[in-house]
Amino acid sequence: MPRFPKFFVDELTVFIRSSPNISSLISFWNPPTTAQLTIESVPTDAAEGKEVLLVVHNLPGNLLGYGWFKGEIDSNQQIASYVIDTQEMTPGPVNNGQEIIFPNGSLLFQNVTQEDTGYYTLPVIKINFQSELGTGQLHVYSELTKPNITCNSSNPVEHRDPIVLTCEPETQNTTYLWSINNQSLPDSDWLKLSPDNRTLTLLHVTRNDTGPYECETWNPVSARRSDPFYLNVLYGPDAPTISPSDSYYQQGANLSLSCHAASNPPARYSWLINGRPQQSTQELFIPNISANDSGSYTCLVHNSVTGLNRTTVKTITVSGKWLPGPSTTGSEVEMSGFQKRACRKLFPILFPWTQAIP
Repeated sequence: MPRFPKFFVDELTVFIRSSPNISSLISFWNPPTTAQLTIESVPTDAAEGKEVLLVVHNLPGNLLGYGWFKGEIDSNQQIASYVIDTQEMTPGPVNNGQEIIFPNGSLLFQNVTQEDTGYYTLPVIKINFQSELGTGQLHVYSELTKPNITCNSSNPVEHRDPIVLTCEPETQNTTYLWSINNQSLPDSDWLKLSPDNRTLTLLHVTRNDTGPYECETWNPVSARRSDPFYLNVLYGPDAPTISPSDSYYQQGANLSLSCHAASNPPARYSWLINGRPQQSTQELFIPNISANDSGSYTCLVHNSVTGLNRTTVKTITVSGKWLPGPSTTGSEVEMSGFQKRACRKLFPILFPWTQAIP
């Protein structure tokens, strides 16, 4: 390549760096007969703080020089110009000292930021003042941090409170994914996602919706997953049950009843015997019962957080104590006619054979 006088090189440098009419020169460009000028980003997706190279392919020969621009060709958006004859690079207005132009036309970005994302233009000027134009894209993404889940209420009441789960932090150009119980979200009318998938709404919750819930963030250069998040769903009390199921007891026996109701937090228990309040315990114990202990036994349960109450009633019957005689066989007891007639009135269920007595 011939060497050019310094004034010509200076004029070319000024022309490449600052001419607002460089696009008029581009208009005289004729399609090349050789392979077309292309620009490739290496890597295709760059992580913030790393290096990325815009590699020029099929750079034509016999060049005067070239310049790099961020976006369209505009003297105010010039990164740098390069003069082939002097191998001199001159920084432009948007050059921040992190860009380097190589003799083959490639542009190196050091310590890239998301502000560097965009497209870049490379006009190359030939010695015959014809030109070619190449453009390339630069994509820069941040290295994601570990996300966390926030909630509008971590202690919702069953069938009452809607729940809003949010995956934090909010990051641009990030994909958000959710899982429940280590599985992808089911197709359900009670689950709603925001347009960007960052917020998951549970329109109603049950005691089976405790979780775990996890959110995952993803972009082309990194992926992170949150710690499991659990809901403390408040519910109950359900209808209580009294155990054991026995309703008939003999005089002198010990009566021990226990009441249970599903509830979160645990319910408070109290008892009524024939409408009279007893101790506030889950279990009720009466030793050496008599016929006077017969009647209705009511278990009352209360959840102080949900404000709900439930009750159940059990009827207890205490009978006289019958000692089996020597002729007892199986479950039947030999009794006098008077005893049988008394039992026939009081306990036909316990002693069905008494019904046949005249």
